[in-house]
Amino acid sequence: MGSGRGGAADGAAMAPDHDSGGVKEKVERVSKAPQFVQARRALHLSWQVGVFVVGLAVVVAGIIMLPLPGPGWVVIFGGMAIWATEFVWARLVLRWTKLKVTEAAQKALDPAVRRRNIILTSVGVTICAVLLLAYLSKYGFEMPWNVQR
Repeated sequence: MGSGRGGAADGAAMAPDHDSGGVKEKVERVSKAPQFVQARRALHLSWQVGVFVVGLAVVVAGIIMLPLPGPGWVVIFGGMAIWATEFVWARLVLRWTKLKVTEAAQKALDPAVRRRNIILTSVGVTICAVLLLAYLSKYGFEMPWNVQR
């Protein structure tokens, strides 16, 4: 039987080749459910529904956290990781996301991009400082809602 995680040797189904950035790879359709759950179709379907519902709850919580304080994107990717334990499509989305995040990180480390970002940040901070100084010179340390016209 093997380790209980399945594999090509013990009859795990394989999804078709997936092309991720020019590299063909096989995606295993391996459930992380315990062996006794996998052996019973109705129980395994219930397991997958449960995994989907839990993953959906985590993803929705992450979406709610996007405009609110909290690690929204981290929670969303956590929900996707929960789904990836049972669903090939979620595994493929996570691989694609990791590829794009890696590309973005490499691009952000490019010296020309870093220099541009530093210049834009400096200009933004300078504009904010000038506006703050103009406000303070006109109204002093008075809160905007307390300023008498």
